[in-house]
Amino acid sequence: MKYSGAQITIKLLQMHEIDTVIGIPGGSNLPLYDALYNSTIRHILARHEQGAGFIAQGIARSSGKAAVCFATSGPGATNLLTAIADAKLDSVPIIAITGQVPGPMIGTDAFQEVDTIGMSMPVTKHNFLVRSAQELLSVIPEAFRIACCGRGGPVLIDIPKDVQQQIIEVDFWPTPAPCNLNIFAHDSQIEETVSLINSSKRPVLYIGGGVINADASRNLLAFARKNSIPITSTLMGLGAVPNSEPLYLGMLGMHGARFTNKILHECDLLLALGVRFDDRATGKVSHFCPQAKIIHVDIDKAEINKIKSADIAITADVNEFLSKLLERIQDNSRDEWLSYINSLKKMFPFPAIENDNPYSPLNIIRTISALAQSDSIVTTDVGQHQMWVAQIYPFNRPRTFLTSGGLGTMGFGLPASIGAALANPDKQIICFTGDGSLLMNIQELDTVAELNLNIKIILLNNGHLGLVRQQQELFYNKNYIASRFYSKPSFCTIANGFGVKAIDLSDETKPVPVLGSVLSENGPCLINIPIQETSNVLPIVPPGAANHEMIGD
Repeated sequence: MKYSGAQITIKLLQMHEIDTVIGIPGGSNLPLYDALYNSTIRHILARHEQGAGFIAQGIARSSGKAAVCFATSGPGATNLLTAIADAKLDSVPIIAITGQVPGPMIGTDAFQEVDTIGMSMPVTKHNFLVRSAQELLSVIPEAFRIACCGRGGPVLIDIPKDVQQQIIEVDFWPTPAPCNLNIFAHDSQIEETVSLINSSKRPVLYIGGGVINADASRNLLAFARKNSIPITSTLMGLGAVPNSEPLYLGMLGMHGARFTNKILHECDLLLALGVRFDDRATGKVSHFCPQAKIIHVDIDKAEINKIKSADIAITADVNEFLSKLLERIQDNSRDEWLSYINSLKKMFPFPAIENDNPYSPLNIIRTISALAQSDSIVTTDVGQHQMWVAQIYPFNRPRTFLTSGGLGTMGFGLPASIGAALANPDKQIICFTGDGSLLMNIQELDTVAELNLNIKIILLNNGHLGLVRQQQELFYNKNYIASRFYSKPSFCTIANGFGVKAIDLSDETKPVPVLGSVLSENGPCLINIPIQETSNVLPIVPPGAANHEMIGD
């Protein structure tokens, strides 16, 4: 039977169980949209291609499955790049399919032509420029395999318009490509690990997003409890361990708890699982866990010994590693170590007790977490609100906290919440944002309204780029420049203009009943909450300092 390149593309997406595609059409990808018209795949029209990429991320991060976004050539493709780079740093499997000018016109500076392959190469796990419709039969299954196999990541497929229109005979459809990743922890490495654990007195588990991506939370908890090893998490690992777990130390690093960073400074063994020793987690890396032997386990060999040398370096799936370790490790109560940790927690309580001001950021987040459904999915933008949420929100399940970690992209939160809502229509989605971040992709409020999604947008509004202002206060002699918004836009009016319900708590003396009422309703709503512009995220590790040299409460 004869198919066009565009029809082949859409059929292969269906074969890979893609039921939703997010994008914006244009001249160079209209054949794809024409083929999409006759398919069962639902299309979500984003209002900006960056928004499309982050919506796809919201689907992928909350579901653990690859998601797909479309863009046309030229500006459509360049607008996608930030979302693609974000996915690369946070190991998120998305497939970005871009239209391109016809093959004979590539390199002629044709209308809406850019070198999409050249620009995307540094920020993708892999990319493809498709030269014929026949190639699509191998390229698309391979793209899904690469995106999902091992350490996840974005793959871009650039398809010239003439390839989309080319008609070929298809007699055989390929099946999804298997992930033949033959890497695992050897028995000798497991035995060496067991020996180090047994001889250690002050071990700590340091976990990251790789634990969530490997679906390793269950084995992680079983192992930690069996050997009484405390657990600390990176920003990307939040949710892998229930907040209520007695062994859980919370987040480490720049805005972690002071006691957590002190414990790491004194540990004698660090089991680093699915982490890359990011600078926000380690602080001054030469002073990070200076007394500890290090066991580093990661699916990506390139991350091993890249920043911190490991005493035992294991390239393996974290879940498979933990499963083997569980079989061999002995019970250990570690009473002395855990008693010392509890004393540090009492000495340096975190978060510090605040006053009863209902509009202090931590109290707002506490209130919302208490009122929200227990299985709510939380997204954030980037800035002070992101760190406050990471510090105080009680995440108890994997894939319930979606945030831009490695790239730190303002504008991530709102479109990511759309993706989360699309992938989880039965769940409440809460998006914490700041006024600076919301302005970055505010146009996606129109997408929220059109789809009538159950998203509550919590806007912590301080009239500033808050984290910039904070750093100017603490580290730049209070030289405040370009960090304040003098215009004071009415976000409620803007939301109403898009058709989204909005509530302003500026003059509300008792916000808790109002928040309770809003969170109990179905459908989208923006809640504007004024906070003091002088509120800071504390404690904090100063630039260039070691984690145990934190300042602030």
